[in-house]
Amino acid sequence: MTSLRHSIVLASMMALVAVLGVLARPPAKDPSSAPRFLLEEIVPKQFGDWRELPEQNAQIVNPQTKALLDKLYSQILTRTYVNSRDYRIMLSMAYGDDQRGDLQAHKPEICYPAQGFTLHSNEPAPLATPFGAIETRRLSTSQGPRHEPVTYWFTVGDTVVKNKIQLRMIEIRLGLTGEVPDGVLVRVSSIDNTTGRAFAMQDAFVTDLLASLPAVDRIRLSGLRAGTTP
Repeated sequence: MTSLRHSIVLASMMALVAVLGVLARPPAKDPSSAPRFLLEEIVPKQFGDWRELPEQNAQIVNPQTKALLDKLYSQILTRTYVNSRDYRIMLSMAYGDDQRGDLQAHKPEICYPAQGFTLHSNEPAPLATPFGAIETRRLSTSQGPRHEPVTYWFTVGDTVVKNKIQLRMIEIRLGLTGEVPDGVLVRVSSIDNTTGRAFAMQDAFVTDLLASLPAVDRIRLSGLRAGTTP
């Protein structure tokens, strides 16, 4: 009897969330409205020990088709950076100004295999920075001889989202204030046969990047507020 009662309560809660989601859903965003920020402007081309490589020397192979990217996102930023030891990091950021329903970010663990990569591992991993930890996911992927460890995270508004339930609750919260949830997918990767080294270099890259940003942009891309004035 207790089990049945728990099932009824859980079903009722799920129904309530669904109803709140519909009631809180704001109208579609005006296509002519100005973007909240521009990735090309807020992400520096040089910071710390890193500088952008000229496009002809870049290694990025974006494992998503252009048609899909255009559907999901309103801004795409892809760059390759190199440090003084000639280690290269590929950075990809995708901004969507409406992250509801089918416009939710396409996860790397889906798009990499869809483009012929083998997914060897996919684990949650906090990425420690001086501003706090980002709840990221670590992927180990390969395509033929190309071994590409990947670190990524996804923000909605200014909060890193870890699962669909959290995403839905943020959508409802924003919807009650009339806001349309926007989001940024941040992905860093490197072609490296030593997975541990790749993740360590990616951590250093992310830390240097966040340290170079004004607080408002750092919060927007990572959700980390440490060191900011309330």
